[in-house]
Amino acid sequence: MRALALAVRAISGLNAIVGSVFSWLSLGIVAVCFTVVVLRYVFATSFVWMQDLYIWQNGAMFTAVAGFALMRGDHVRVDIFYRPARAKTKALVDLFGSLFFLLPFCFVVYRYSMPFVQRAWSYREGSANVGGMEGLFILKTFIIAFVVLLALQGIAMILRSILVLGGRNDLLPPTQRYGDDDVPAAIEGAH
Repeated sequence: MRALALAVRAISGLNAIVGSVFSWLSLGIVAVCFTVVVLRYVFATSFVWMQDLYIWQNGAMFTAVAGFALMRGDHVRVDIFYRPARAKTKALVDLFGSLFFLLPFCFVVYRYSMPFVQRAWSYREGSANVGGMEGLFILKTFIIAFVVLLALQGIAMILRSILVLGGRNDLLPPTQRYGDDDVPAAIEGAH
């Protein structure tokens, strides 16, 4: 069980690092977009590569941080039943959802995007816009990073669910726990 907890920590740690690094691209997106607007409306000039840049930064950021968002529970879902559920019920839902929806989704995206990415690398694809940025093939590689990081976090969710269902929620880091819903209400109210 400790090995499972270690794997959950390692995968979540990887996604935390990637998420923390790539979330800074949001600042770059705002800076480049602001610069494009100022150049266009104040100086009556523009650069196509700069317009490509903020769109590409946006794509890179959102694909790279998907696993991080899943780890934090930031993805959209219907919480009417999930939020008030007990830890073991949440673990069952996450186990089922990861095994039958998330991992198959990741496989399908990987399977169909790999030829697309390989083709882009084979001729070093650049922007379709004249004067645009080179290196679109690198951006397309983020599709594979998206799938890998999301699938890894799905595996971490499965392992976390196994730990919770096995009664070993205590082995998980506090940020990865479902909550201590087995604590009596009298103790819970004292905090």
